[in-house]
Amino acid sequence: MMVKKVGHVGLVVRDLDLSVAFYEGLGLVLWKRMVRSGPFTDAMVGIPNVKLEWAKMHAPDGSEVELIQYHSLPDYSTLRNAPSNRRGCSHVAFVVDDLARACEQIIRTGGSVVNHPTPEWNSVYCHDPDGIIVELVRA
Repeated sequence: MMVKKVGHVGLVVRDLDLSVAFYEGLGLVLWKRMVRSGPFTDAMVGIPNVKLEWAKMHAPDGSEVELIQYHSLPDYSTLRNAPSNRRGCSHVAFVVDDLARACEQIIRTGGSVVNHPTPEWNSVYCHDPDGIIVELVRA
C-alpha cells in the first residue's frame, strides 16, 4: 500500500490573517507561517514568479490544514459560497463537541451556515469567509 496517512488539506484563501482567525475560532492552532517564492516554489505550484504565504494549523488530534494566500497572481474572481456539487475538493470536515456553538462561531468570524443543527442530523455544512465548504460533524 502506498498511502500511509493524509498529510494535510490545503485551502487557497484571499486573506491569510482573516482565515487564520476563522480557523483558530474553531479550535485549530497556528503552528507555522512562511512566505515562499523562488525557483523551487515556482516549480512546485506550476506558476512562474509566484509569491505565496502559507500558514499550517493543527487540530487537537494532530491533523493539519494548510492555508495558502497567493500574493502574486491572486485569484480576483468574485467570492461566493461554493456549491456542494462543484468539481474538485468538495469540503473539509471537522469533528466538534458542540454543533450549535461551532455554528455560532462560524457566523461570528465571517462564515455562514447552510443547514442548522437538529437532533436528527449529526452534521452541518457551513462556508468559511472564502466560501469554502466546512462540514462540522458532531462528536
